[in-house]
Amino acid sequence: MANAAEHSNANGHAGVIGGSGRLGAARLLLWALAGALAVRQAAVVLRVPPGEWLSGFHLPGGLPGSLYDAGQFTGTPFAGLVLKPLTGFAAPSLEVAWTCVTLLLVAAIGLVAARALPDPVPRRTALLAAPVLVTLMMVSLPVREAASPGQTAVLPVLLVLLALFRVPGERPAGFLVGLAAALQPALLLFAALLWLSGRRSTAGTAAATFAGASALSWAAMPRDSWTYWVEHLAGAGLGGAPDSLANQSVHGVLLRLGMSGPGEVLAYAALAAAIAWIGLRRAARYARDGQLLLAVAVTGCVAVAVSPAGWRHQLLWVLLAVAGKVGRRAADRPVWPVAVVLAMTLPSTVLLPNLAALAPVRDNVLLLAALAAACAVPFLPRSAPYWREPVPTAYGRPAEARWSRVPLLPLWRRVLSRPNLLLELLLIRVGYSLYSHIRAAAPASRSLAEGNGRHIHGIEQALGIDIEYAVNRAVAKTPWLEAFFDFYYTSFHFVVPLTILAVLYWRRPGDYRWARASLGLATVLALAGFWLYPLAPPRLMPGLGFIDTVHGPQDLANPSYGAMTAISNQYAAMPSLHFGWSLWCGIVIVVLAPKGWQKLLGALHPLITVCAIVATANHWVLDAAGGAAVVAAGFGLVYALSGPRTLRVTLPGQRPPAGKESQKSQERQESQERQEPQEPQERGTRAAAARSS
Repeated sequence: MANAAEHSNANGHAGVIGGSGRLGAARLLLWALAGALAVRQAAVVLRVPPGEWLSGFHLPGGLPGSLYDAGQFTGTPFAGLVLKPLTGFAAPSLEVAWTCVTLLLVAAIGLVAARALPDPVPRRTALLAAPVLVTLMMVSLPVREAASPGQTAVLPVLLVLLALFRVPGERPAGFLVGLAAALQPALLLFAALLWLSGRRSTAGTAAATFAGASALSWAAMPRDSWTYWVEHLAGAGLGGAPDSLANQSVHGVLLRLGMSGPGEVLAYAALAAAIAWIGLRRAARYARDGQLLLAVAVTGCVAVAVSPAGWRHQLLWVLLAVAGKVGRRAADRPVWPVAVVLAMTLPSTVLLPNLAALAPVRDNVLLLAALAAACAVPFLPRSAPYWREPVPTAYGRPAEARWSRVPLLPLWRRVLSRPNLLLELLLIRVGYSLYSHIRAAAPASRSLAEGNGRHIHGIEQALGIDIEYAVNRAVAKTPWLEAFFDFYYTSFHFVVPLTILAVLYWRRPGDYRWARASLGLATVLALAGFWLYPLAPPRLMPGLGFIDTVHGPQDLANPSYGAMTAISNQYAAMPSLHFGWSLWCGIVIVVLAPKGWQKLLGALHPLITVCAIVATANHWVLDAAGGAAVVAAGFGLVYALSGPRTLRVTLPGQRPPAGKESQKSQERQESQERQEPQEPQERGTRAAAARSS
């Protein structure tokens, strides 16, 4: 393990002690969060009535009876042999004990995996790895499903980790691996990993233990063993249709794609053999390289992918694959961990839009993550020059704010290099999906929203700006104008902001971060407005005579206003993000566009948008004012956190340039610092020059 002083941000004993204190406090907070999530998960499971909970085992009461008569039990005959006696206990006591033991096993997995990270381990990682991993597992989809009765997916993971990292001796380790395979047959691939990595005695013990446990179950339950191994091919089809979305294996994907019969069997066998060959070779290479935890994760992903029935609760191995390092640049290192965490904790509908063309990807996100870890992700070997010291991220020198009273946040440093595209797309998609869910979940009381609508209308009448009715009626009487505003309202809301972000990402990465941060903060502030002030738009105000030109006539006596109410909160009108986002577009274009006609188009976009939202009766005039307020607040917060948009870059021995020369100097500096050095010595030289500047 690396020396703590090498990873501290301060010099001297006081700095080390202070850093240790902060890390200790962070560790306690993370453990408290993990404990709270465990209590929450236990509460969800224990909320099930005892009778229903006990029936969730899908086992016949007592020792007599077949395991698979109901077709719901998915475990092996050996698992049934172990679990069947438990059904004789009282339901409440078994419920509490099963839930607590399952969550304790999850915590044990986190502790063992954190101690199995390959050396050298930075002090921060060593202290925080265990609580972070336990927290992530508590919110992951596999653990949330594995906590249900009868699921034993957590136990095999712990048995394998204990065998390879904590249990001394070859025979005891092989015995634990064999038990894990007896509970989940595909894990017999770990015997192959042990064989390829030189531990042949352990591999032989594992295979013998698996054979002995299977033989014991054959002797005790021959009919059930025949049903499981022969009639259902290692459990395929038990607990649900083999082509259901719960079966996240290659076999399940082929069935969902419409393949069947001998052709599907041959395709499945060929793909499973190829995945096992590639994945086990990679796992053996990582094991020889000293990255045994990564080798274990890769092998587990292969096992679930090639199994005839790979259920979601068995995919905890994917989360362990974050132990691998990917990418030469420090900015690229978070991409793989973030992608894994998002895939393992969020529903696939959050990660990908609900489009028919994306259904094969969206329905198999967990399997694709497992296949990526097993066969595709280029994890770095420990001998790689960038394994310990990736290419550092280029930061701009903090610039003083123009207002001396505005404090700059020292942790929010302005990054000059272009962010990783995959990470940006993931975060943008997840951020927008969360925004949509929060907006849809905002309070939508009709009486409150209509009361606020009358309040807004009264204020506008007092100010003399209640122009919505006149504009709406005039546009409705002019067909071409109505068609234009309807098209503008429905078409440019997302296209223009995404286009601007794409152009900035490609041409001006420094300004991309500034613009993206301001847009994100403005959107978050708008969500607070939707929660605190539900507002009925003019088109949903009864008795005022507005015409909904976009959605058509609405039955205001019915609280469900057509199909739109099923996908969006119709009372999330204050502030207007239609106008707010268009104003953000206009400001960014006016500030950054190099040509006058581009600036003119940028200025016209929010003007046309405000006319469209009023003409179509979708917003009040004051909604636009609210949108302008949150956009101004977004830009203001970015200014307060990181200073002015234009960084003042001062090179050694030069005076700070001013005006246009300052911007040109910044662009030259950004271009220089975006170039990746090819050798560690060159990287250190550039880092030293950046620090001195």
